[in-house]
Amino acid sequence: MRLNNDYDDSGKSKTIAAICCVTAIIAVIVIVLLMNKDQIVRKNTSATPDPLQSKIDELKAADAKDPLLSFSLDDSTGLTVSDLDFYNMYPKDEDQTSVSEEKPEEKPDPAEEINETNDGKHTRIVYEDGKEEWVAISQILPKNEYDFTNLVDQSGKMKYFEKGRCTSFLGVDISKDQGYVDFVKLSKAGVNFVMIRVGQRGYQTGQITEDEYFADNIKRATDAGLSVGVYFLSQAITADEAKQEADFVLEKIGDYRLKYPIAFVMKYAKGDSSRVEPLSKNEKTTVARTFLSAVSAKGYKTTVYGNKAWLLKNVDLSKLIEDYDVWYSEMGAGMPDFPYSFDMWQYSGTGSIDGIAGYVNMNICFVDYSLK
Repeated sequence: MRLNNDYDDSGKSKTIAAICCVTAIIAVIVIVLLMNKDQIVRKNTSATPDPLQSKIDELKAADAKDPLLSFSLDDSTGLTVSDLDFYNMYPKDEDQTSVSEEKPEEKPDPAEEINETNDGKHTRIVYEDGKEEWVAISQILPKNEYDFTNLVDQSGKMKYFEKGRCTSFLGVDISKDQGYVDFVKLSKAGVNFVMIRVGQRGYQTGQITEDEYFADNIKRATDAGLSVGVYFLSQAITADEAKQEADFVLEKIGDYRLKYPIAFVMKYAKGDSSRVEPLSKNEKTTVARTFLSAVSAKGYKTTVYGNKAWLLKNVDLSKLIEDYDVWYSEMGAGMPDFPYSFDMWQYSGTGSIDGIAGYVNMNICFVDYSLK
């Protein structure tokens, strides 16, 4: 009976030991799993990211940069306008630029900053009605080379100096409008030359008439020892009429020896219509060349008269300046404003000088015509 009792106690102990061993192994596994839980979760998360969470993170970052897109379509989802696929199909309105982002200052195009008033490539024309126009200066036409800082106005008598010596000549242009002129007094007053009107063609009638004082003026001016030139007021509308005017002038000057040029003068009538108004620029140029060439063919010096508007807008100066001199008119200016070559300048219409009662046109000549 004793043997049986020993057998039973031994089997029971073995069973208890096995149970304890299994329990211990399970406990160890559980502890290991608990200790590695965070690493497993992170591994699984990085391997299989949540698409919705990623999208939300991106939207939050974009919304933070653009306050205008930070409102939600649905508070429950947190989605914004930019979540919609079609939103990116349309460009953003430039007017919805972020308030915090200032547009860079736009710098003007240098080409647009060109100022015709001081670029040295344009000259200003002022018309009788006060309107202004800036005209490009030709690089081909001969320029005047005068230094107008050498101009001196001595009581209305303009003089030009070079190296301290006066190299200019003082003159007046006269017609019947001045009445009787004392040419001896003019000479004593410092006048060197006179431009005398021969005649004119009527602004509307087209009739050629001689200046009533021409014959007397040219004789007495010559007798007084003054250098003489003449001018004719043209209203020719054809080359034939221009030739007729030239022949008239040549006939009237007869045997007088002119030291100064025969001048072609064409202009519009003040406050009235004139025959030459309908003529084109080329037609006026043709008339001028016809008159001047007919005169120069007889051995006389020639010049074309005009102000800046006439010379630059009404005739083609390029077809005149190479062959004929220019008598430039700009009254009341301290110095002439004409870029091209010219020989005489009519600088005043209200001159006053001994020998002439009332106003007279004053002129300065920059060349010695006795040497030309």
